[in-house]
Amino acid sequence: MPYAPLMRLSADALNRFGETLGRELAAPAVIGLSGELGTGKTTFVQAICRGLGAQGLATSPSYALVHQYRTPDDRLVYHVDCYRLRSPAEARDLAFDDMVRDGAVVLIEWPERAGAWTPRLDRHFRLSYGDEADTRELEEVR
Repeated sequence: MPYAPLMRLSADALNRFGETLGRELAAPAVIGLSGELGTGKTTFVQAICRGLGAQGLATSPSYALVHQYRTPDDRLVYHVDCYRLRSPAEARDLAFDDMVRDGAVVLIEWPERAGAWTPRLDRHFRLSYGDEADTRELEEVR
């Protein structure tokens, strides 16, 4: 999937983009998702997981920090939410190295909060509120 410049998307379009991204992702891959609370990071993760064919509904791992899913072809998908980290040092225990070594797709919300513990991002998206209540702006960070 090519680079995504700033796009203004409805909820349906954001879901379609996420599903397409998921279908086209080749593991291992690390995707970062940044943006304010409520901008749709978890919704975007859910769409990527659907595109990957991950089993089970992706839910926000805000309290557990990490959720793991499997795809029909037995690939691992990790959904990590770093929002509740009080310092980057707490990310040390998330085992990002193991996730990458597993050849997984790793979807990280708030990767900036993990600091140097964040693995190299293959793609990084920033979501923000659009001009209208039902739109979001999605930009790929380079």
